[in-house]
Amino acid sequence: MLWLRRETHHPHGHENMKVTMLLIICSSLILGTLETPQFPEQEKEPKFWNDWAQRTLKQALSLQSLNFNKAKNLILFLGDGMGVPTVTAARILKGQLKGKSGEETQLEMDKFPFVSLAKTYNTNAQVADSAGTATAYLCGVKANEGTVGVSAAAVRSQCNTTQGNEVTSILRWAKEAGKSVGIVTTTRVNHATPSAAYAHCVDRDWYSDNEMPEEALQSGCKDIARQLFENIPNIDVIMGGGRKYMFPKNKSDVEYPNILKHSGTRKDGRNLIQEWIDKMTQKKGHYVWNKKQLLSLNPNNVDYLLGLFEPGDLMYDLERNIDTDPSLTEMVEVAIKILKKNPNGFYLLVEGGRIDHGHHEGKAKQALYEAVEMDRAIGQAGLLTSIHDTMTIVTADHSHMFNFGGYTHRGNTIFGLAPMTSDIDQKPFTSILYGNGPGYKVINGTRENVSTIDYQANNYQAQAAVPLSSETHGGEDVAVFAKGPLAHLLHGVQEQNYIPHVMAYAACIGQNKEHCMSRSGTAISHPVLSSIVVLLTITQLLC
Repeated sequence: MLWLRRETHHPHGHENMKVTMLLIICSSLILGTLETPQFPEQEKEPKFWNDWAQRTLKQALSLQSLNFNKAKNLILFLGDGMGVPTVTAARILKGQLKGKSGEETQLEMDKFPFVSLAKTYNTNAQVADSAGTATAYLCGVKANEGTVGVSAAAVRSQCNTTQGNEVTSILRWAKEAGKSVGIVTTTRVNHATPSAAYAHCVDRDWYSDNEMPEEALQSGCKDIARQLFENIPNIDVIMGGGRKYMFPKNKSDVEYPNILKHSGTRKDGRNLIQEWIDKMTQKKGHYVWNKKQLLSLNPNNVDYLLGLFEPGDLMYDLERNIDTDPSLTEMVEVAIKILKKNPNGFYLLVEGGRIDHGHHEGKAKQALYEAVEMDRAIGQAGLLTSIHDTMTIVTADHSHMFNFGGYTHRGNTIFGLAPMTSDIDQKPFTSILYGNGPGYKVINGTRENVSTIDYQANNYQAQAAVPLSSETHGGEDVAVFAKGPLAHLLHGVQEQNYIPHVMAYAACIGQNKEHCMSRSGTAISHPVLSSIVVLLTITQLLC
């Protein structure tokens, strides 16, 4: 068999050869049982698959009764960089973490009844970035890469193209309709994805005034951290990282004192957190910076919450201190419990933002664990809400140059080796690979032998075909999972900017109000039924 092939063509020294041979011997002992594929005995019976398909068919038939309720609540889960290969690999990982083979596992998002595809390109980019895409799925308008909350008429980094080209987000539409609104992210709260919900900025990297050119400051442009507190009054819940962008330059961080890279960055001397505390304390507002403070809150006594748990992005979930740092699931639970007190409902943006970072670094294990954690948060949100009045959408802004293959056996660890060696260089390879990125390595003129290193380590950088310091985004369509009122409107293949228009239509906010009945819990009219009535009327007139 190919996967037992010895490395005779390109030896790398006596020690490496011993390690390689030991791995092959162990593999022979372990994988010898795989000569007959290992899977549940019941799967050999056609009845197993027929019965499963029939159950699925009955569930599908129940979807013919569409949900035309008015969406009181709106939740958007955004997996940054969570392309379809990442979804599939995360599904397998979730199952394997529970001791199963993984392939047959269901993610929480897999259970959503409606799935469509979104085209992710920016107005000026075939392969998108997270800023232009965030403007699309939050503001309903496609935009240029690197810009947030502005139309394509705005030019990146050119401050004087901001004014007059601002576009508003569904978060603002919801707030203006009397709903509570929230942002929860594992990145900085002023990073690309969340910033498009409240900011209008021609450069996604203008986190604070310290990162802005003097010309932009003199022209009156505002940094993104400042816009978080000034653009949309009283955002009810804000949680994520990014403390340092809120404090005066060189002000020591509470968690990492006297570590300069974590200290404040603001040149204007403002303490935006203290300003928020002074403004919100009398309005049942609470600022927290660690897990203990967050979980000690009684949501019934909190109307406004600002939680900033790191100077920059939050830690990867695999590296998170579970005693001091909240998980995404914990943040989402607290957010919903606060927001749902509003009888008018709420809008919540949740970002699993570090899926993207893991992929950029070529660290697939970090990325996939982030995706599994976001899926847990999706499940928790489902327990706290109802499909009858809550529209929930799960999607990604873009994909990555990530994939897995190699004819792996059923139940093969998602971070494991393919069951063969290369027929070109006679070396083993991992199932997970990147099209480009920092995992490209050449040793003694040939591809690195992965059997000589710990390829299942948390920070292992999977091999890549093209060397880059940072792996790139992928350009393919991304999945859009939807459930709740009018979720069926997310169908087929659509432009990414279609998403907030559907959400607004379902909730009767923004520009989509004409179809809403004024005094009914089922505030959505039935366009199909209306069309039938019109056709019958015309038929009667003609006959």
